[in-house]
Amino acid sequence: MIRDALAAASSAPGYPTTAGTPALRASAEAALRRRYGITDLAPDAVLPVIGTKELIAWLPTLLAIGPSDAVVVPELAYPTYEVGALLAGAQVLRADSLTQLGPQVPALIYLNSPSNPTGRVLGVDHLRKVVSWARDRGVLIASDECYLGLSWEAEPFSVLHPAVCDGDHTGLLAVHSLSKTSSLAGYRAGFVAGDPAVVAELLAVRKHAGMMVPTAVQAAMVAALDDDEHEAVQRERYARRRAVLLPALQAAGFTVEHSEAGLYLWATRGEPCRDTLTWLAERGILVAPGEFYGPTGSLYVRVALTATDERIAAAVARLA
Repeated sequence: MIRDALAAASSAPGYPTTAGTPALRASAEAALRRRYGITDLAPDAVLPVIGTKELIAWLPTLLAIGPSDAVVVPELAYPTYEVGALLAGAQVLRADSLTQLGPQVPALIYLNSPSNPTGRVLGVDHLRKVVSWARDRGVLIASDECYLGLSWEAEPFSVLHPAVCDGDHTGLLAVHSLSKTSSLAGYRAGFVAGDPAVVAELLAVRKHAGMMVPTAVQAAMVAALDDDEHEAVQRERYARRRAVLLPALQAAGFTVEHSEAGLYLWATRGEPCRDTLTWLAERGILVAPGEFYGPTGSLYVRVALTATDERIAAAVARLA
């Protein structure tokens, strides 16, 4: 279905719209409301991006955040949050709680729930507290929500959900990807939504920077956002893999922490992660070292659910 939409839109000799087609913006708004309960989103508060990694890497630069500013990233985090801040010349603060910040007021706070790599889900009370703190100080929040549709043992909420922000999206951005729920990693298909004023500023800069999602990809995104059936099928595929891989790791002596949602199992044997990496590699199983995501991950590895069913089954057999 998605590929058919891509092919049907392939005759597109003109430049694509940086702001996204009206159909894409409407489909994104409708999908956020239908799938995640996000309401009160203005039609011009959605902006397509060339994969969310691109947006995250360049967001501080696009917003003129610089050397006199600080960017807060989770203690264990997708490395691009830090890289994007460094590209802008900003300071990087690793913190999971507001008390860790002390008197310092950053320019930007990144949230990621469900988390990559840990699969941790932030509760509504925690999110509300962060939003309130940031608004009192004029701090922008960018919430990376690309795993929002992949919950297993806890219910994640968008920062734009009325239970979190009371329907007021001021100072809030939610970053959404179609790479996970629709398997469109190769299409570079994502979007950001939230505060209309911030989205307008991003649009104004991105027009001049040539950050345009190709027209055919925008059409494919509409097809993906309008259809919930394929998303449910993909979610169940990951759930089946998790149901066999999680107990296999535990039976092999691993402790799995957090991992309530998302595409990863955050596992440890209580030893340096490189030793665990070697132990698994000797059995033909490749994982990511936890230290890649931050210093506090040094005793953990990230195990992905993204291999094929056949490869997951092979890993389970090797663990046994």
